[in-house]
Amino acid sequence: MSAEWIIQVIESSLILALTLGGPFMVIALGLGLTISILQAATQVNEMTLSFVPKIVGAGFCLWVGSGWMLEKWVSFTTELISVTALQGMAP
Repeated sequence: MSAEWIIQVIESSLILALTLGGPFMVIALGLGLTISILQAATQVNEMTLSFVPKIVGAGFCLWVGSGWMLEKWVSFTTELISVTALQGMAP
């Protein structure tokens, strides 16, 4: 195994992590910003009011995108295992 291959694996792992985590972060950011603006406008400062919608949004994102996320994750893992096996067989 060469250093270039290890760097490539780390790079693709980070890209996959950002791809899978990105929708959660965008939804949580959007909901948090919206709730914060509503709280500032109405002067209601309840902590659970900002926390619960984020949890519900993340759960909805997981429910909608779980098939796509699982397919991406399995594809990456399968490719990584097959390439690792080929790297181990090389002289």
